Amino acid sequence: MADRAHAIRGARTRRAHPTPEEEAHVAMALEIGSLAPDFELPNQFGEHVRLSDFRGNRPVALVFFPLAFSSGCTNELCTLQDNITMFQDQRIELLGISVDSKATLRSFAETNGYDFELLADFWPHGAVSKEYGVFLEHKGFATRATFVIDVQGRIKASIITEPGLQRDVAEYKAALDRLAACSAPVPVG
Repeated sequence: MADRAHAIRGARTRRAHPTPEEEAHVAMALEIGSLAPDFELPNQFGEHVRLSDFRGNRPVALVFFPLAFSSGCTNELCTLQDNITMFQDQRIELLGISVDSKATLRSFAETNGYDFELLADFWPHGAVSKEYGVFLEHKGFATRATFVIDVQGRIKASIITEPGLQRDVAEYKAALDRLAACSAPVPVG
């Protein structure tokens, strides 16, 4: 099972002594090429965001993170903000997702100056994280996982790490390069 989980879907997965539950959970994450499950979640302003609304319009990077204001999540999302142009240049919608409340996510985004939406997978608790196979039941939050979804709504790359391990910018660049290599041009406008 470790080999299957380690060969995850178009991106490397880093491990630092995962528990058997974490190992099994990562192995259940969605496969490359599968249709990304649709969902609707409120953003940090209370506006509802539906994944399928991007279909036919622009690709999406779903960035699941454990908890707002934790040092690892703050560092990682600040790194994404510092590198936001790698998403903007390809017209990729960047969406962060955690089990935090809308109010917590709004404060988190304002405190750190994020120029991308944060979605509250708050209630039912972790429902979208569970659907994507990245929710850690025994911890009550999602592991760090990113799904890069093309304009047709198909998963083209994923990056999955354990909660304590941050995703690397080079992994994002490689995932976005895979998307660009297999995608038609994104409509402008």
